[in-house]
Amino acid sequence: MLGFHYLKTNPTQHVIQYRGGKIRRQGPGLAFTYFKPTCSIVVVPVGSAAVPFIFNELSADFQPLTVQGQLTYRIHDPQRVASLLDYTVEEIPDLYTSEDPQKLPVRLVNLVQVLTRAELQRLPLRSAIHASDEISASLAEKLGSHPGFTELGVSVLAVSIQAIKPIPEIARALEAEAREGLLRQADQAIYDRRNAAVEQERRIKENELNTEVAVEEKKRLIRETKVSADLAVEAKEQQVREARQSGQITLEEERKRLVSARVDNARAEADAQAYALAASLEPLKSLDGALLQALSVQSADPRKMVSLAFKEIAQNAGKIGSLNISPELLEGLIKKGD
Repeated sequence: MLGFHYLKTNPTQHVIQYRGGKIRRQGPGLAFTYFKPTCSIVVVPVGSAAVPFIFNELSADFQPLTVQGQLTYRIHDPQRVASLLDYTVEEIPDLYTSEDPQKLPVRLVNLVQVLTRAELQRLPLRSAIHASDEISASLAEKLGSHPGFTELGVSVLAVSIQAIKPIPEIARALEAEAREGLLRQADQAIYDRRNAAVEQERRIKENELNTEVAVEEKKRLIRETKVSADLAVEAKEQQVREARQSGQITLEEERKRLVSARVDNARAEADAQAYALAASLEPLKSLDGALLQALSVQSADPRKMVSLAFKEIAQNAGKIGSLNISPELLEGLIKKGD
């Protein structure tokens, strides 16, 4: 009304009132009445703002990449920004008279792109697509002290690289290569598992064979122990037999000496008897045999006398013509002999 307007801003909006080329008032969240024909109102947003970005760059091995991320910043020196860009507003505070407020995010993104390009040109494709966190940290450090931000009165709150992607053809090739690598790893895992199973089976069989060898070795030791024990027993028995044989030999030698002594005694006794008999018969050597026979008949049995008679008859059989012996005589001799 009559050129007077009322302005009310939010705490995240820094207001600067110019009149006559001089600053009359400024500050965040102001509310006041001003005379529009003689005043210029500048409203600079001082709250944090997030600017998404996406752009294409090349890796160190000249492979195209698409970088997608977001920049979060805040205007900490609104007066400096207002001196470089036109933030003059119309009646409505959010309606600017120029497009300069939209140019600030573009400038900031351009600076981010320049720094990102420098980072990507140092990395090959494979490393670049996995370096989002490293590039984000490097950008945050460099943007904080970059002259392009400090001269604009802007401070960086955060910068994040959400994705670094190759073109679809390269992505499919990498996926195919990775897939083949995974398949090779799967095949290698299968091979390793089979190899481990074979190795385990070999160890089991080797342990079984070692067990059998140990068992056979124990059996051999047992057999050797038994043989040694048997040999020891046999040696003892042999010693006993030798002792018995030695005792029997000694006994037989004693018996032999005893028999020899008995024979010697018997021989000596026989010699003595023979000598005594010879001595007793010595007087009879000079006697006639017929006389000795007659002497023996005198005290002999009648049957002996008859037998001597038969003997004499037999000796003189050539001189006898015939001889008759009665059965009664023979029967009497036989009966008396019985």
